Amino acid sequence: MDGSAQRTLLITLTGRDRPGVTSRLFTTLAEFPLTVADVEQVVIRGRLVLGVLLAYTEGADIGRVWNAAERVANDLDMEIELSTGRNKRTPKRSGRLHVTVLGAPLKPAAMAGISGRISAHGANIDRIERLAHTPVTCIEMDVSGADPDALRAGLTAEAVQQQVDVAVQQSGLHRRAKRLIVMDVDSTLIQGEVIELLAEHAGCLDEVAKVTEAAMRGELDFEGSLRERVALLAGLDASALEDVRDKVRLAAGARTMVRTLKRLDYKFAIVSGGFTQVTDALVDDLGIDYSAANTLEIENGKITGRIDGPVIDRAGKATALERFAREAGIPISQTVAIGDGANDLDMLQAAGLGIAYNAKPVVREAADTAVNVPYLDTILFLLGISHEEVEAADALDVRGAPHGKPRHEPVDPHATTEAPRTTP
Repeated sequence: MDGSAQRTLLITLTGRDRPGVTSRLFTTLAEFPLTVADVEQVVIRGRLVLGVLLAYTEGADIGRVWNAAERVANDLDMEIELSTGRNKRTPKRSGRLHVTVLGAPLKPAAMAGISGRISAHGANIDRIERLAHTPVTCIEMDVSGADPDALRAGLTAEAVQQQVDVAVQQSGLHRRAKRLIVMDVDSTLIQGEVIELLAEHAGCLDEVAKVTEAAMRGELDFEGSLRERVALLAGLDASALEDVRDKVRLAAGARTMVRTLKRLDYKFAIVSGGFTQVTDALVDDLGIDYSAANTLEIENGKITGRIDGPVIDRAGKATALERFAREAGIPISQTVAIGDGANDLDMLQAAGLGIAYNAKPVVREAADTAVNVPYLDTILFLLGISHEEVEAADALDVRGAPHGKPRHEPVDPHATTEAPRTTP
């Protein structure tokens, strides 16, 4: 059949959603010599919008189709819009991207600003989908016709103005191929800094906290600052480490994120400027695949104030990411790195996707994208995983477990900033 001789009929059906609407329409259309060219359907708060594009040959009795479709709409008490046109092939626009917007709350002004920037860059929004409504609202847009770097820069500026988070990523297989997650630990996977918890026991918290903050801003050499802080712990009884392990709290959403990604066969790694005496417990508790951290030297039951072995610093974190990827047989392009401090910069830039999580300004500016809400599992949305999909998977696990008991820890409670405690 000559495509140039074809015409199209677009049917848009809107109204209250219920089972059988789509079936009823297509059953009626099946009586006519039509071809389905495209279908889109969305439900918002119980209201259905169904669009069907049909192709037919010149001279077909489209009036009968029109009347039949209107009868279906009347029977279902729905609104219908019909329009005819030519079956012209629209060339695909280049530069297909995913734009993810996170807001708590997400206001109309933010969507106006983001969509306005997209339009100003000559790009088109092809599709919009909500990925989550809690603990934040997350909207994902499929965008075409934009230069990724230019659009990312424009949307980053708009995000700051609108107080939302925006991520721009390449669409297609590039995004779906991510398979290794590498995370910082202190103030990322867990709340707070382990060395500061130890400093409380040693009576030098203020001094240590001041050095930590400067190091995270990139104002001090990390290795030198770490050795300086560890030296202040000299003479501290090693039993303080057990108390610190007991006080460590996971970031809200941490268990949900790790559990969900492990279900999808992701490999998970942590790399820390902190200490193995604490991170090893996290590895066991969460089922983490790879880890790298510094080790405090202990002699005669006392912390000596020295590091045992080479220091995991900024360069060491990037080296660890590359090693984990080799061991997992995963290309660097398929890795995701997450961190908050200046010592995470090399790792974030080496990864296929670098995410600054509640990070210092210097880190946010250098990362591919930033998340500034206190829920670690919102990173799942950047990978295209919706809140509903996570909840559904958790529910299946509960139903499939013996005696109805969940196979995993409960979902992290977002109502509190204190996440579940790690197991020593």
